[in-house]
Amino acid sequence: MNILIVKLSAVGDVIHTLPSLAALRNLYPSAHITWVVEEAAAGIVQNHPLLNKVLISRRKSWLKDFQKGKIRQTWREIRLFHQELRARRYDLVIDFHGLLKSSLIVLASGGKRKLGYDSLQELSCLFYNEKIPEDMNKHAVDRYLDFPRYLGAEIVRPEFLLPSDSSARAGVESLLEKHHLGNSKFIAVNPVAYWETKLWDNDGFARLADLITTKLNTAVVFTGSEKEPLEKIIRLMKTKAVNLGGATTLAELAYLYQKSLLVITTDSGPMHLAAAVGTGVVALFGPTDPQRTGPYGEGHTIVRTDLACSPCLLKKCPTKKCMKDILPEHVFDVVYERLTGGNDGIK
Repeated sequence: MNILIVKLSAVGDVIHTLPSLAALRNLYPSAHITWVVEEAAAGIVQNHPLLNKVLISRRKSWLKDFQKGKIRQTWREIRLFHQELRARRYDLVIDFHGLLKSSLIVLASGGKRKLGYDSLQELSCLFYNEKIPEDMNKHAVDRYLDFPRYLGAEIVRPEFLLPSDSSARAGVESLLEKHHLGNSKFIAVNPVAYWETKLWDNDGFARLADLITTKLNTAVVFTGSEKEPLEKIIRLMKTKAVNLGGATTLAELAYLYQKSLLVITTDSGPMHLAAAVGTGVVALFGPTDPQRTGPYGEGHTIVRTDLACSPCLLKKCPTKKCMKDILPEHVFDVVYERLTGGNDGIK
């Protein structure tokens, strides 16, 4: 049996789909399973032990190349991707994404059974010949698991399995030694997010990091895709912190979070990565709903303000009050409770 999984992005959403991959592999142990993913999240599924093949869609790069006038080269790459997609006859294609960009890949695959959500979002359901309801009241992990359940899988406990990468472990150990943290305890802090409404003030992160360093005598390691945004926070601090912005791959970031005492983060892909490796998360939430997209599983704490407008799911907001009203002293109290045996829950 040949199965194609279509889940293109983003990092957190791809992580949310991992339990469905595990369920499909348990249901069809001898199946050949291929996953189509975009570049940014490819590190989550490349060399995955439950996959036979990973196809990378360079959609965003292709669009940029078209704009740069690289027409012939880009079309050649797209044709090669399409040929590779059609090289195998798929018995089952599952669109976990449910958008036009993913449903077009489902159509192009030529699969026999094309399974997706019965949703009119971007008219994606028009490309499927088999559909299931989409329950938006469920957490994304459980919503995606509705696909393997529909196919007959029995799921007792969702399984987040990430690829094992010895070079990533070695890279992280080297980074920690370089910053004199080889044998030291540390807390990782991810202050970045794609939505501007999910961001917390730099002053808040700086004050929180100072509190952790002075009152808990614990090092703070900032993570992110770029170094400069993190440096802006560190320059506001009175104490020292480690800046690993742009210094880690996704596989290395996973191992770094696994070694962390705790991960403090905005609602973002790194938040879900930390939860997937089993590290406790303190997550700052504002415009989004932690019941639907919060860190999955036990051992995590959500920090949010009690505003009538939250969650609004808006990417733009003139006040960003839901995030601005979160106080660094409050977040530190939560961190302190977590590290000294306090209770989990919504704060």
